[in-house]
Amino acid sequence: MGVYEELIERGLLAQVTDENEIREMVNAGKATFYIGFDPTADSLHVGHFMALCLMKRLQMAGNKPIALVGGGTGMVGDPSGRTDLRKMMTKETIAHNCDCFRKQMERFIHFGDGKNDAIMVNNGDWLLDLNYIDFLRDIGSHFSVNHMLAARCYEQRMEKGLTFLEFNYMIMQGYDFYRLYQDYGCNMQFGGDDQWSNMLAGTELIRRKLGKDAHAMTITLLLNSEGKKMGKTASGAVWLDPEKTSPYDFYQYWRNVNDADVIKCIKMLTFLPLEQIREMEKWEGAELNRAKEILAHELTELVHGKEEADKAEAAAKAVFSGAASEHMPTYEVSEAELKDGAIDILSILVNSKLAASRGDARRNVEQGGVTVSDEKITDIHKEYTKEELAGEGIIVKRGKKNFVKVIFK
Repeated sequence: MGVYEELIERGLLAQVTDENEIREMVNAGKATFYIGFDPTADSLHVGHFMALCLMKRLQMAGNKPIALVGGGTGMVGDPSGRTDLRKMMTKETIAHNCDCFRKQMERFIHFGDGKNDAIMVNNGDWLLDLNYIDFLRDIGSHFSVNHMLAARCYEQRMEKGLTFLEFNYMIMQGYDFYRLYQDYGCNMQFGGDDQWSNMLAGTELIRRKLGKDAHAMTITLLLNSEGKKMGKTASGAVWLDPEKTSPYDFYQYWRNVNDADVIKCIKMLTFLPLEQIREMEKWEGAELNRAKEILAHELTELVHGKEEADKAEAAAKAVFSGAASEHMPTYEVSEAELKDGAIDILSILVNSKLAASRGDARRNVEQGGVTVSDEKITDIHKEYTKEELAGEGIIVKRGKKNFVKVIFK
């Protein structure tokens, strides 16, 4: 089975420009492909996860990845799927975020000077110094406004008002593909299915300007069984940076997926052999819990390494069995957080990231969803002194699967 056929069986492919050409290219290791990452934060998140896995799969099959970071497009912001204007960032922030991306990508793909080694390219190198009039005459003349307005990537923004700034995003992304084709021999672009219209803009620009064929392929968006994008929790996005989302919380996110989603996630995101996954598709009932443990461990190992994955798994099992664990996620209360030598339960929930806000924490307590050392807490004013938090501290749980050890040192 070639890598293209494997992508199909894993449910990863959504749309392609020319199936026969793309199949032949990627199976033969002849694709130089790019995926774009706009540096809107200093960490990648679960929304990028599938793209990183795809880059890894294709590089393993001999194809060459280009990780394009948006030092230029990041100054504008992608309107796709947005109802609001993205926050403007400084060049310094964008440069820092790009450096962070590179370190995280190195866990998935190999960078270097070899034939199929990955390279990182910044579109700020050509976008930031463009002459506006020259660009309009040379590139803008190849874009139809009527066609652009009908594009899927602008749908939601059209409802609230699309700025001219954002309207240029498709042209810039199309120009990126054109430059990568010329400068690096990049013959293919991959991206999420919500990027299809932007990607076609690039293939069309290359055809019009150079008379050459380039290709585009989109991957299925990571949606749960309810049709919602995966990668969000009560406290926000699930990040790949362990400082933003701990390895334990990352593990728990995947351990807690719905029964209806676990096999799909294993297919799309892990590198387990398809033969093994086909057997797992027969699993039912309690066996699905084992499948969730496998999913959580495989993905945590991929992002954070085997040692952290083992620790997260041990901590999760210890909490489930009611035992203490040296690997239990821990929140250390500082002296500055204390008021009159104590800290209230709402502050503990928010500061430890068990709750997204004090309002969220209040609801959890009032609805009986919070326990402290196995005692249900219903008083939102409940406080704990630093003496109570010293030594072994307390175990705070929100719901059945979210917990943290709280200590004062």
